[in-house]
Amino acid sequence: MPFDHNDHYHRLLLRQVPRNCGVALDVGCGTGRFARRLAHLGIEVDAIDPSEEAIAEARALSGRIAGDRSPRFQHANVTEVELPKEHYDFISCLASIHHMPFDTVAALRDALAPGGALVILGCYPEKTRLDWAWSLAAVPVNAVARLTLALKDRLRPAAASTGREQVKAPVSQPTVPLLQIRREAAVLLPGCSIRRLLFWRYLLVFRNSG
Repeated sequence: MPFDHNDHYHRLLLRQVPRNCGVALDVGCGTGRFARRLAHLGIEVDAIDPSEEAIAEARALSGRIAGDRSPRFQHANVTEVELPKEHYDFISCLASIHHMPFDTVAALRDALAPGGALVILGCYPEKTRLDWAWSLAAVPVNAVARLTLALKDRLRPAAASTGREQVKAPVSQPTVPLLQIRREAAVLLPGCSIRRLLFWRYLLVFRNSG
């Protein structure tokens, strides 16, 4: 199983979940791995993705997990769905916001309940010297992580592969530079924080103080 940069940051994202979180939305959920992790915490989870194939796989995988509250998976494009206002305590977007206009975050912002958090694990293209410096720093670390995971995978019993995703969510390359993302986020998500992460990702956190 290849090293997955999004999965690597799951724990970081889960640390952003507000206390007493009751209901969450996972945008661009893919095959539902992060949505299931939220559900394991006892959170009621809505999860949407525009890929019908990925949603079918997410439902199949979730159906195999006994004793856990399964997320509600929906085949839909978030840009075409009317989200309930001030409803969600937590909204996550893992490597999905670059598949849509960035101003979609305004609808996600409005769907946050008071005290809720919007967390985006985003991708950006290398455009500046700083971008390339971070990219070069990530290459050897990425190679070691891939090798380590490959060795663990080889030692893992064959039965452990049961329940793994057979479908991969569609992938597209990001086009909006990180500097532009910072500028647009400052307007649409005032008070948000954005920090660059190692594996070609950034973390945006916006909390609704209303």
